Amino acid sequence: LEILVTILNENDNSPVFAQPNLNRDVPEDTKVDTAVVAREEVSASDADLDTIYYELTTTVQDTDGYFAIRGVNNPEIYLQKALDYDKFNSTTLLLYARDRPVNSPDPTNTGTATITITIQQSDTRAPWFLPCTRLHNDSSVCISSPYSGRVNISEMSTDPLLLEPGPIYAVDPDYTIRDRIVYSIVGGNTDEVFSVDADTGNLTMNKIVTSPDSFLLQVMATQVNNIRKYSVATAEIKVISKSNFPPYFEKGVYNGTVFVGLPQRSFVYQAGDPSTPLVITAMDQDFPDV
Repeated sequence: LEILVTILNENDNSPVFAQPNLNRDVPEDTKVDTAVVAREEVSASDADLDTIYYELTTTVQDTDGYFAIRGVNNPEIYLQKALDYDKFNSTTLLLYARDRPVNSPDPTNTGTATITITIQQSDTRAPWFLPCTRLHNDSSVCISSPYSGRVNISEMSTDPLLLEPGPIYAVDPDYTIRDRIVYSIVGGNTDEVFSVDADTGNLTMNKIVTSPDSFLLQVMATQVNNIRKYSVATAEIKVISKSNFPPYFEKGVYNGTVFVGLPQRSFVYQAGDPSTPLVITAMDQDFPDV
């Protein structure tokens, strides 16, 4: 008697990942469509030898859509959208492996792998001169105002110039890198009157100014380890005559007369002389001809 026994393969095994937990560092400037986790690292096996169907999701809010898999049967994970370290610096992905298509009515076995992605900030932005204002609440753009200051004509100042809205100062906005900044004057420095300290940004005089012409300096801030990352700000230095005396009024007391019923902006007249408008005059010994 010969008995033939046929063993049917029962779908009783779930897909298994060789590495159910993966950690991956991804530079912020990684190009879109770059593979960040190779197919071999996240391919699951199934003892039932079924075709495996993959699905990728994220568990961190507002990080959906940045990473994707190549296809339902190809679990290679790639960058689908450009990264921005200021928006998020880490996320957690869940990769599901099923032995049936997602919408299959048949019983399905599922395996799961967790991929932790850490974003590494890259040197993507040029220095910011401070103070600056964020543009439309965008943390990647900060607009600074021009600097301004004054020097006295024919007078040499040995101290750093006082500027508005503050001293010349720039930072590397890629704050986990914080490259050192060096300063230089690249334009507007007629006759090399001014110099800037490369390390501090302090602006000082090399010689006196003999004409009343203003200077519109262009100051460049450059990252030490990446000279292609630089910004240029302007500093307007006005040349003025030195003021030694405060202004004073010609009279200590002025008396005037107004008439009832006059409209707004009507003249006030000198007391005792209703035909002559009252004029208040101040003088300054520094400017006798004005």
